[in-house]
Amino acid sequence: MQDMLNVLGTELEECGTDPMTGFFRNGCCATGPQDRGSHTVCVRVTAAFLEFSKARGNDLMTPVPQFDFPGLEPGDRWCLCALRWQEAFTAGVAPRVVLLATHEAALKVIALDDLKKMAADLN
Repeated sequence: MQDMLNVLGTELEECGTDPMTGFFRNGCCATGPQDRGSHTVCVRVTAAFLEFSKARGNDLMTPVPQFDFPGLEPGDRWCLCALRWQEAFTAGVAPRVVLLATHEAALKVIALDDLKKMAADLN
């Protein structure tokens, strides 16, 4: 994660390893050209968000063993697509954000002020 910055301009911290998250499945919300979904927002998922995501066609609760995906439960930390977080924020069901583990690329889609409103690590 060295040389990668978070939305606050400091070194990007790990998001989570249980379950293993990130586009590259390295526990970090790192991104690159192959990450078309911009999995850059580190969140603590909630039941409301998981239901919202499922209703939008992305079931994050059901395990998918062939992809080594255990399914998420409320409280799990996960690298979420920036556009999905923004959509959930607009709908009033966005999960809390871990700013220190949210990649600066998320700022291409989401206003820093909105991320700060939902920050889990500022207080």
